[in-house]
Amino acid sequence: MPHLSAPAPSLAEFEALARRAYDDLPAEVRTACAGLAIRVEDFADDAVLDEMGIEDPFELTGLYDGIALTERSVLHQPTRPDAVWLFRRPILEEWIERGDVGLDRLVAHVLVHEIAHHLGWSDDDIRAVDDWTE
Repeated sequence: MPHLSAPAPSLAEFEALARRAYDDLPAEVRTACAGLAIRVEDFADDAVLDEMGIEDPFELTGLYDGIALTERSVLHQPTRPDAVWLFRRPILEEWIERGDVGLDRLVAHVLVHEIAHHLGWSDDDIRAVDDWTE
């Protein structure tokens, strides 16, 4: 069970966890992610949840917002940077409920999962390599 007497990490502390996880990725992955923004918020906004058909904001720990590298053409003209969103409160809730994984490892897992979507991997592709549900 996680140590719960300390205050929950702030958004800035969560961003630092995500940055460390990103920095630990292989250089070729970081190169492929050039220009990818990493954002941390407490929850996804209502518009995103509605668009995804999610009623409980605690169900969404992360999101890739952009066009996967495998779906781009030479004519691709981005209007904004692709982004990986990490949602602090749902990640904290999962961390507490699991009680068997470090918060840094869970943040890294969510980050890598969303980066995999940026690289063009489906949820099934990701699960074949990293089945976090087991």
